[in-house]
Amino acid sequence: MLNSYKESLKLIKEAHYILIVTHLNPDADTISSALALSNFMFENKIKHKVFNSSKDIPRGLNFLARFDKITDQIPKFYDLVIYVDCADMQRVGIEIIDDVKIINIDHHQSNNNFGDINIVDSSKASNAEVLYGFFEHNNLQLSKNIASCLYVGIYDDSIAFTTPRTSEDTFRIIKNLVETGISPSDIANNLLRRDSLARYRILPKILETLELHSEGKIATVYLDNNWIVQTGASTNECDDVVNMVLNIAIVECIAYFRVINGKVRVSLRSKNDMDVSNIAKNFNGGGHKNAAGLSVNTNIIEDAKRKVLEVINKNL
Repeated sequence: MLNSYKESLKLIKEAHYILIVTHLNPDADTISSALALSNFMFENKIKHKVFNSSKDIPRGLNFLARFDKITDQIPKFYDLVIYVDCADMQRVGIEIIDDVKIINIDHHQSNNNFGDINIVDSSKASNAEVLYGFFEHNNLQLSKNIASCLYVGIYDDSIAFTTPRTSEDTFRIIKNLVETGISPSDIANNLLRRDSLARYRILPKILETLELHSEGKIATVYLDNNWIVQTGASTNECDDVVNMVLNIAIVECIAYFRVINGKVRVSLRSKNDMDVSNIAKNFNGGGHKNAAGLSVNTNIIEDAKRKVLEVINKNL
């Protein structure tokens, strides 16, 4: 992978304008990875844009430098695209023009080698951890802004260093990031202690939909989009319900359903030995052993729930 890091830096330096692409319904890992690259490029006077096609990006990340520069508008010209945490090109909601170079940086278990350069390692706890290798192996100095972004991506996608893919190398990287002068306590305060009131109005509504199946091993919850309108919450403020339900001792797997763009999007999480990536593959989805996602081609949650539960039961 070392050559890929070197080749990526060469492409970045040669490009006239770079488009950094994050995935639909973005989480902290894709946004913070993109912002780490954005801060590097800004500090080195490299022209670029960070793109996300969603209207709703996690506002709790607005303490990260250059968060306010993320756009949902495609620039008229770009000659290099960098995908971060996207798994495949279908996950971004746009079509990229032909004849541009592509760098793909990812950590998902999927058929994700679609770039001219693919920096992919599914053993890593987060995309930010993969991206750290780009800076490390190119001997690039990390500013506090870059380090803060990488720290957030690793912290969030590893669920505060608790997922099975959290490794000795994860903590080595975290140590190096902290040595740049960033404050883990300040980052934690920004991430964990700035909830909106709307979040606490909508989470009880979602929890009211909780159903247990297969002697309590499987849990399902769903989001009614009308609740977004009623409470003023954002969709990404609802995502914590997944980990809340998975904390129930008896639950081994949770499926969280919501309708997005006419399809039911399903987030799967598990603990212990249950591999939800195999479940997602049945619906052309992807992810990791304990965290995966998929879409069902219907806008009726009960229909999607029935189909997904059928596959989950077969994998118990």
